Amino acid sequence: MTRTLITHADIITLNEAGTILRNADVAIDGARIVAVGQAPAGFQPDQVVDATNYVLMPGFVNAHTHASMTFERGWAEDLPLDRWFNERVWVVESQLSDEDVYWGAMLAAAEMIRGGTVAFADHYFYMDRVAEAAEQAGLRALLAWCVFGEEHNIGTDLPGTVDFVQRWQGAADGRIRTLLGPHSPYMCEPQFLARTAAVAARLGVGIHIHLAESQEQVDNSLAKYDRSPVELLEANGVFDVPTIAAHGIYVNAVDQAILARRGVTVVQCPNCHMKLGMGVTPVPALLAQGVNVALGTDGTASSNDLNMLKEARLAALIQKLHHADPELMPGDIPLRMATQNGARALGWPDSGAIVPGNLADLILLDCDQPHWRPRHDLAASLLHSAQAGDVSHVMVAGRWLMQDRRFLTLDVERILWEAERRALALVGQDLAVVRRYEG
Repeated sequence: MTRTLITHADIITLNEAGTILRNADVAIDGARIVAVGQAPAGFQPDQVVDATNYVLMPGFVNAHTHASMTFERGWAEDLPLDRWFNERVWVVESQLSDEDVYWGAMLAAAEMIRGGTVAFADHYFYMDRVAEAAEQAGLRALLAWCVFGEEHNIGTDLPGTVDFVQRWQGAADGRIRTLLGPHSPYMCEPQFLARTAAVAARLGVGIHIHLAESQEQVDNSLAKYDRSPVELLEANGVFDVPTIAAHGIYVNAVDQAILARRGVTVVQCPNCHMKLGMGVTPVPALLAQGVNVALGTDGTASSNDLNMLKEARLAALIQKLHHADPELMPGDIPLRMATQNGARALGWPDSGAIVPGNLADLILLDCDQPHWRPRHDLAASLLHSAQAGDVSHVMVAGRWLMQDRRFLTLDVERILWEAERRALALVGQDLAVVRRYEG
């Protein structure tokens, strides 16, 4: 196993005390951090990285995305949620092949690594191929094959999803984990939700689902079942297993108490919520109840990028604006939501903080640039001034995936070509431009 010593870094530890260290070292032995501040006596590194004028911090965790939707980036613009889905997204997704999903996921992996993401929770189709992409890229991944019920599924049904879960659980030296992915309480009938929950409990895995994205969904649920979407999921056993609930925008005080009591993680996707005019997840109220709130990008069809640093910034700004209160979401809270809260939801509670014993899932950002100066408050500079392009190094489980902005696990040139060629074909665009590069 490789031993790495990173020296002279400014470290945003995100430990319990929120400690920030200046000109400090981090020693890594294999997959784990063994010392922070100063290398232990006798530590003999295989490689030394001088991090003078760099910030070291935990890598970002994207707790809700649809990675392969990179092929729809810029394809479904300026539409309300129902038209966005029915007139654009679903039309294209109904034509998907597993090879499209693979190259879309590879493009997403490159983008995530470039922006400092070390782990992601994905909810999509043909998930064997997404697992292959995550394995090759070196990322951590929690993968759910999205199903809609007993019919109208893409690629497999619930029994097929079970096969996927068992096939990939713990793969890639433990970097890949799996769970079940019913789409939502508005797409899946209660009987199917109950069946899915029972299967998840039997398999010992969790559930990743969309929840309360619009007031219309809530109203329809109340009219049809006399229960809110949150109450419907609880009544059908979904919360009996670890659950990641994406969006959670329209949840009242009763819903929030249920989510807190049942240990559900709610994932806010502020960029997507703003762009589609969906509303604002009540993050301060959820945090006050003790709910684990993480951050995600959703898919690039709605967010246009996979930039978790931007999501952390928007997570702070959207609440300050919505509540007209500049004191909301202070300090490093948004950064914790974008790192350790997501890592906990994905099943890696020993990631997301730079402390001895934790997994070496970390990034370096180049702060020797005008927009970083002066550095009065390092966490504030990171949250409100840094750019995703500042990320220069990415490490997962003690292995570099990117060094000095150079990818070490991916053939990015081929990924760019393959992904764009397939994306343009899927949406029926003119392929003349692509053909010029086919030689």
